[in-house]
This record gives sequence, structure tokens and C-alpha cells, in this order.
Amino acid sequence: MSSAVIPLGWLPVWRRNFLVWRKLALPSILGNLADPLIYMLGLGYGLGAMLPSIEGQPYVAFLAAGTVCASTMNAATFEALYSSFSRMHVQKTWDAILNTPRSLADVVAGELIWAATKSLFSGAAILVVITTLGLTNGPLLLWALPAVVLTGLAFAALGLIWNALAPSYDFFMYYFTLFITPMTLISGVFFPTEQLPAWLAAIGGWLPLAQGVALVRPLLAGQVPADALVHVLALFGTTLVAFAIALRLTRRRLLK
Repeated sequence: MSSAVIPLGWLPVWRRNFLVWRKLALPSILGNLADPLIYMLGLGYGLGAMLPSIEGQPYVAFLAAGTVCASTMNAATFEALYSSFSRMHVQKTWDAILNTPRSLADVVAGELIWAATKSLFSGAAILVVITTLGLTNGPLLLWALPAVVLTGLAFAALGLIWNALAPSYDFFMYYFTLFITPMTLISGVFFPTEQLPAWLAAIGGWLPLAQGVALVRPLLAGQVPADALVHVLALFGTTLVAFAIALRLTRRRLLK
């Protein structure tokens, strides 16, 4: 197993994954769009018709920003779990790559950046749709794309930790049930966190999904996010720490 550090050594890994994905790009993007848009349109226009405005905007616009972040999270998580696990454990693609000059750090970094790239595709597609529906306001929405990338990186890195620990695909259900689903409900995706008990809102405010929502929602409303640097650093820090842990666990797993 190569241990040499190669500048941009992750790029061939990323490119390999991109070329495989490109063959099914349109069905993949449509698949990532369908579920969040059904929820957004159904809840946004259905439930939203019975609700007052939230934070000065219609409920459907409030929900649209949360949907962008939740979709970004899900796309990065699914790629870092199911697809990466397939390449690592089932197809043995990682073993083949590690017989080249690429190091394990290159492989894991390539998986990280590829998962974030897929999440960007998903988030950007939803942004296009909600902009077409008139649910965004002003050119600041373009800054939502870097926020989507940061959110995708954080969740890709967290997913790679679980990928390194998983004995099988079934193990991923625990991650979704115990972490992803509860976090979606307390991070401000569907309703303001002020509606939660104070202690639960405090927990939700520290989670990476809440950091992404805090950046994206104001940008889509044409406003500069409050404490933007704090949220950016939180997502960046989560990515660095989680990636380091994922790399260490993956190295331990593959060297057994």
C-alpha cells in the first residue's frame, strides 16, 4: 500500500468516479430531485397555505432553503456510505487503486471530494427549480453554492467514518435512524428551531446541518447570513476532523 503523498493525488480517484457516474448522470440527478421536491411542494404549498409567514417569508420559501441543505446532506451521505462501501469492500476498487502510486489518503480524499461534488449537483439542481418557482430573491443566492459545497464536504467526511466501521450495508440504517433523521428534525429544515425546547434547540444549533441552513436560508432570501464566518468555520472544522478520523479508521480496517 503506497504511503507517498502526491499533490492532487485525489484527482484521478475523483475523475474515475465521475466518469462512471456520467453514464447515468441524468437519472441520478432526477432521482436526487424527486424526493426532496415532493416534500417541498407538498408541505410547502399544502401545509404552507394554512400557516402564516415565517421569518418574513412564505412557508414554502422557508422550506425551500431547508430542502436544499437536506438534499445536499443526503446526497453526500449516500455517496460516502453506499457507493464508497461498494468500491471499498464489494468491488475492491480501492485495492486496485492502491496498487498504483496513489496512497490511501489520496483514495479517501478522492471519495470525500467526489461525494461533495455529487451533493453540489443535487443542491444546484434544486436551486434551479426553486429559483424558477420564484422562491429566491436576488443574486446573493449564488453564494449558496459554496455553502452547499461546505455542507456536502462535512457530511461526506462524517459518512466516511461510518463507512470505515461498517461490516455490511445494513449497518448504514443505524446511521440514518440515530443521526441523520433526528438531525433533520431539529436543525431548522422544516420549522424554526425556536419552536423546540431550549435544550434541544441548543443541540440542534451545533449540528452541521444547522450550520448549512443558517448560511443558505438568508442567502436565498437576499440577505447576508449573520455570523457567516462562524458557520463556515464550523463546517470546515467538521470536515477536517471527520476526515482525519475516517482516514485513520480506514487505514486500520484495510491493514487488518
